[in-house]
Amino acid sequence: MIYPWGDERPFNSYAGYFRRTFGGRVQKVAVNAGFTCPNRDGTVGTGGCTFCNNGAFTPSYCQPSKSVTQQIEEGIEFHRNRYRTASRYLAYFQSFSNTYAPLDLLRKLYDEALAHPEVAGIVVGTRPDCVDEQKLDYFAELAHQRGKYVAIEYGIESVNDRTLQLINRGHDFATARQAVEMTAERGLHVGAHFILGLPGESDQELIEQTEIINSLPLTTVKFHQLQVFAGTAMAEQYDRDPSIFRFWEVEEYIDLFIEILRRLRPDIVVERFASEAPPRYHYGRNWGLIRNETLLAMFEARLRSRGAYQGELF
Repeated sequence: MIYPWGDERPFNSYAGYFRRTFGGRVQKVAVNAGFTCPNRDGTVGTGGCTFCNNGAFTPSYCQPSKSVTQQIEEGIEFHRNRYRTASRYLAYFQSFSNTYAPLDLLRKLYDEALAHPEVAGIVVGTRPDCVDEQKLDYFAELAHQRGKYVAIEYGIESVNDRTLQLINRGHDFATARQAVEMTAERGLHVGAHFILGLPGESDQELIEQTEIINSLPLTTVKFHQLQVFAGTAMAEQYDRDPSIFRFWEVEEYIDLFIEILRRLRPDIVVERFASEAPPRYHYGRNWGLIRNETLLAMFEARLRSRGAYQGELF
């Protein structure tokens, strides 16, 4: 069976999206440009989001003391040694809020990344309250006048304002919707990140929020199961009252995500449905050393065994 997104996989995969967009394998190379966040420096709050430990997702070569160019070159070399060679690379500005700076500094950093001969574009991770018309106009210029791939990826985490307040997010869902819509209006690729399992959210609420996600003009989406990391405010919260946390076994989580996927708009590309982190960051209950590749294989096998697919109930 060929699905509406053009291949035989029962969900609209990130790998398939890149093959359609670039005609071959594309690899993201992480860059840490030394940004911070407005809920860390006191602008809207302090302490950051309760779940946040950026080190759990940042490769060792990503150090803001290194130039953008050096990090890109080391990242390309890392991926060439570990994986098969990609045809193109995207500089992924991942750590903290990568639009939280004056426009002149953003131009310097992103122009440097795009000057690398093997970089076809950028993916910019940020918060919805850290963009404005001028910054988005600059990214649109890169995309439309200079012909670069540009994706802005927003941490949204939940559509529930009560949850956003609980995790010290520092903005509401209306702010996220506005940022996504402003970005899409400029013809830019828009990504969003959601955490499944934040305290107080039931399985049914997580399934029902898919309708709201479908209403956003998104290109890609990442879903992650909640992971509690050592050294975070959430780890302290877990110590005080572990009963408020909802953790699934792997098979339970896969079945829950399939129900979300069946309702997810078919044109939205699913970049991730789960995540892993180095064991030294694990705190509380987790899935141990199971790798993303294994989770993906289990997920796809379960989809096929059930005859389920993305957008089946959309």
